[in-house]
Amino acid sequence: MDPETRELRVLEAEVAALQRECRMLQKSVEKTSGARKSFQKTSQSDSGRSLTDLESQLGRLRSELSFLSKLTGINIRNYSKVEDAVNTEVTEKDTKKVLQRHRLSGNCNMVTFQLEFQVLEIETEGKLSSVITDLSIIMEPTEYSELSEFASRAEEKRDLLWFFRSLHFFVEWYEYRENTFKHFKEKYPDSLYLSEGTCSHCMEIHSARQPGFELVIVWRIQIDDEGKVFPKLDLLTKVPERAMELDKNRVIETAPLSFRSLLGVLGIEAALDSLIRLFSAENN
Repeated sequence: MDPETRELRVLEAEVAALQRECRMLQKSVEKTSGARKSFQKTSQSDSGRSLTDLESQLGRLRSELSFLSKLTGINIRNYSKVEDAVNTEVTEKDTKKVLQRHRLSGNCNMVTFQLEFQVLEIETEGKLSSVITDLSIIMEPTEYSELSEFASRAEEKRDLLWFFRSLHFFVEWYEYRENTFKHFKEKYPDSLYLSEGTCSHCMEIHSARQPGFELVIVWRIQIDDEGKVFPKLDLLTKVPERAMELDKNRVIETAPLSFRSLLGVLGIEAALDSLIRLFSAENN
């Protein structure tokens, strides 16, 4: 074989080797591209599932919040955290303290409230604790004196759970008292007097036959230390001194105790109705 032929065969072998390498490289690129496309599809699928899961979870949370609002009557309308009130301090003992101020507003039926409170978070060696250091509450309508007392007590306790747990039942009793007073005022307009309207906690019953004889129902709404809300009704008497002297059977003196016994037997509405009818013009 002459030199030119050998050189030609060598070149043909090199060309064939290069062609094989090109084919192998092309297959490798195709595999990589396929893997990339598969990964993209998987990633897009996972992303789609994640978005769907988040939307589903958000829907469930909204549904639960709506249910709780209907159950308790409490609606939170606005919430914000005051960023410029945040103060972070790291002490020498590796204790981190963060002070944040929060604001929220909402309503419970006809009562609206605005809360502003500070929370001190303390982190020591990975353990986190928090405490409310300040609580300010504004409640409306302001003409309800007991609402101010309720808000002041919650501020002293600095207990948000106590506030919200008691608020629902407090407002329920408030509305029940208001509706009860309104009902009896419409039923016996000439015998009853409400000094502060239907939102009053006192109801005066006047005698149609004996001027100067009055009974006063004092209906307070009380809350114990555990947040339990309950009504407390008392009867006060306003009678002339001469009538007290003539009351040999001490009927007037024992009237408050008798009224409490009547409440226990008949309940609030029936007991009030019996007492009012006793002084109404229709039965005198």
